[in-house]
Amino acid sequence: LAFIAISILAVLYSSGTVSAASGVIVSGTTWNDNNGNPVNAHGGGMIKVGSTYYWIGEYKDTSGLFVATACYSSTDLQHWTFVNKTLVRQTSGDLGPNSIVERPKILYDKTTKQYVETMHVDVAGYKKPGVGVATSPTICGNYTYHGRLKLNGSSINKWDSGSFQDTDGTGYIITHNGNIYKLAPDYLSAVSQPLSAMCSNCEAPTLFKVGSIYFFLFSHRTGWASNDDFYFTATSLSGPWTSRGNLAPAGTHTWNSQTTYVLPVQGTSGTTYMYMGDRWNANNLGTSTYVWQPLVIKGTSLSMPTFHASWTVNS
Repeated sequence: LAFIAISILAVLYSSGTVSAASGVIVSGTTWNDNNGNPVNAHGGGMIKVGSTYYWIGEYKDTSGLFVATACYSSTDLQHWTFVNKTLVRQTSGDLGPNSIVERPKILYDKTTKQYVETMHVDVAGYKKPGVGVATSPTICGNYTYHGRLKLNGSSINKWDSGSFQDTDGTGYIITHNGNIYKLAPDYLSAVSQPLSAMCSNCEAPTLFKVGSIYFFLFSHRTGWASNDDFYFTATSLSGPWTSRGNLAPAGTHTWNSQTTYVLPVQGTSGTTYMYMGDRWNANNLGTSTYVWQPLVIKGTSLSMPTFHASWTVNS
């Protein structure tokens, strides 16, 4: 299996720093990049190109307002190289001062041969949500922002957005409350809405597929505080969706994290699905850490029954 070795430490890490030389994934600590700086890629997503993983996330400071989105690269999911800030603050508009950009995700559109970064765009106070879209011919390049995604000429006024690419190459946008929007071939607009408001008071959506089964993950709405995240399954994006309960044991608050992405990791003899979560620090979002764990998946059952404080993965 891709997941080949776990070392359970005596304590659950909540602070500290892990250098690139550590060679393990240690959740809840500060991870340093190749320059010795903390990896700053919160609420992010990941894509593999060739043998390299690319992680794009929120580059945050103490304010919580938009600074940039950052791209890091790795070949082993343990040692991270800072490559570029893919989007940076502009003088006005969705990327301007006092703006909010959260949960960036990345897809590759084979039709246009462009990398497509989508994100929740908003203003301070979260009064004007939307789904922003940007493109670049290179994964960690300087992205061109194209504005807010629209369906039938109207902006998709949702928050906590993410993206998903099905096995047939079709792209989708997901948002809070269980909305799914099918993208046009160029990924720059939506053409239909296969699913509308599947759940209430649910955010932090994450969608992935194993075989013929779709898994849709959410957290409850408790601000920056963690809670017991939960999930649904279906064999069609339009449903029906079946509630399956919590990801982790009740009361663990998803091992003190909030879901952001699930990454399939193809190893030498199988695939591990890696949960990627954020352990938010509400007092200083830029110092928030990451919780990455191997998922246990059997049919429609998904779980993280045990917290692996330290583990390695065969990537």
